[in-house]
Amino acid sequence: MIKTTQLRRLYEAAQRDARPQRFFDDLGSALQSRQLQLADFSLRALFEQFIPDGRELVDSWNPRHGGEGHSLQRLEESGAVTTGTFSRITGQIVYSAILDAFQAESFVFTPLVRTIPTQFNGEKIAGIARLGDESETVAEGRPYPHAGIAEDFLETPATTKRGMIVGLTREAVFFDRTNLLVQRTAEVGNWLGVNKEKRIIDCVIDENTQAHRYRWKGTTYATYQGATPWINTTATNPLVDWQSLDKAEQTMAGLVDPYTGEPILTDPRHLIVPRGLLYTARRIIGATEIRVQTPGFATTGNPTETVASNPVNGYQVVSSNLLTSRLANKGTWFIGDVSKAFAYMENWPLSVVQAPANSEVEFTHDIVLRWKASERGAAATLEPRYMARNLP
Repeated sequence: MIKTTQLRRLYEAAQRDARPQRFFDDLGSALQSRQLQLADFSLRALFEQFIPDGRELVDSWNPRHGGEGHSLQRLEESGAVTTGTFSRITGQIVYSAILDAFQAESFVFTPLVRTIPTQFNGEKIAGIARLGDESETVAEGRPYPHAGIAEDFLETPATTKRGMIVGLTREAVFFDRTNLLVQRTAEVGNWLGVNKEKRIIDCVIDENTQAHRYRWKGTTYATYQGATPWINTTATNPLVDWQSLDKAEQTMAGLVDPYTGEPILTDPRHLIVPRGLLYTARRIIGATEIRVQTPGFATTGNPTETVASNPVNGYQVVSSNLLTSRLANKGTWFIGDVSKAFAYMENWPLSVVQAPANSEVEFTHDIVLRWKASERGAAATLEPRYMARNLP
């Protein structure tokens, strides 16, 4: 466990150098790099070190020693103590715990999508349709032809705010329940992360809600189409071997730009599968060679086979239990480029704000400090033609 006397000396040194912010910057960096672990801290020791008469104040909270003790707010108003440094240190601990859980490695879809900052609650993104190959042979002395320009736009869904409040109780300080505070704050970060991950998954698979669907030029479309205006669904294509991927890639190869009619030049990078197909996907991607029976020769007895290196390469297998739980058909799988097809329209990233002292909440709930964590955004489909769905 970290010695809080060391923190106190470092803080006092920064104060003497007239650079108190340096202490908090270094503390935040150490927590982020995990040079300091959250469990290394002692809430009670921090309280006693950074609040004048902190030991006596904590002891006053013991009903055996005089009753309910003092309120931090009343003590601050009387000029007896300042909670600023203690609040900022515990705030760093709370923020680090929430952020670590919010960015957990188990969330595999969130890192794949682009984050686009926006100041709007849903916005209309205007653009110009691609020109296509309109170049023509220009005869000597003749004018160049004019390229046509068409308006294009898409609309992103309304953003939503998600958040929770976590409090530091007297008991957590008095009994030095540092791990309890870390667990509570980690739970806040975890569930905010789960919620964001689920919304992104719903956008990718386009099954559980229409809120994130592709809205192009005033019309809402399902991401995966089996007919016009584009075809990116293969109706019968269970994931079995490299030929399944070949069939899916041929579907994607047939996708064209709606204005130019030219093929969309993209290579699928992500192979998205539910848990039941995870090992099948890994086997297909990880195979070193394949064996193909030569067409026109016998298929029984001693068939002629061709041995070749695995033609499948460049895929990242993406799977999670959350994806599996949200798929209606557990045999459905996808290929494409998630980072090009989808985005997260973000009003503000995960933020943690400390509440001002509130004697009523402290009196009714024995809560010393409170923090509110929130983020606001929405998953959006920007171009469904970069994805393909495959049904078993």
